[in-house]
Amino acid sequence: MDYFPYRTRFFHEIIKRFDCNSNPKDNCNIFENISLLMKKMIEIERKFLVVSDAFIAQAKAKHVIAQGYLNSDPERTVRIRISGESGFLTIKGKGNQTGTTRFEWETEISLLEAKPLLDLCEKGVIQKTRYEVTVGKNTFEVDVFSGENEGLVLAEIELNHENETFEKPDWLGLEVTNDTRYYNASLSQHPYKNWK
Repeated sequence: MDYFPYRTRFFHEIIKRFDCNSNPKDNCNIFENISLLMKKMIEIERKFLVVSDAFIAQAKAKHVIAQGYLNSDPERTVRIRISGESGFLTIKGKGNQTGTTRFEWETEISLLEAKPLLDLCEKGVIQKTRYEVTVGKNTFEVDVFSGENEGLVLAEIELNHENETFEKPDWLGLEVTNDTRYYNASLSQHPYKNWK
């Protein structure tokens, strides 16, 4: 089978994404752009329990989220999310040994697409309200779960590298980054209310 057409489409997609053009005078380095695109497909994130509701007064934004999984296998999760008036399709790979870093690819889809896809998801749709809280130079996303996971509150922070330092607010509790029970895909199958 000739894969050349597929390779050609791949490079054309990169060129479109980075607003490049085939004219070498434009100084568009395709290899640097490929590297940049691949870095964007890596998620570096840490996850914490939350010990108080003080973050609510500090939040700059708030979103109601419903998300489900077409595939909850930890090797490769396929997630459908509706947040406000937007829909998203996300694919995540398995985390590394620390649970901090893993592959992530996401694209926005319309609500007309997201709603029927959410209906196709496995049993256990996650319901939560997300608060965005700026602390120092970083933004924490604090999820207050409802439904089957009511009572659970988690804070996540995305980083540029695993050893990046960041300011920790008083409401931040125990780190659970490497505890797979707190992964949303796991919570969809083994909800928090059943832990007790």
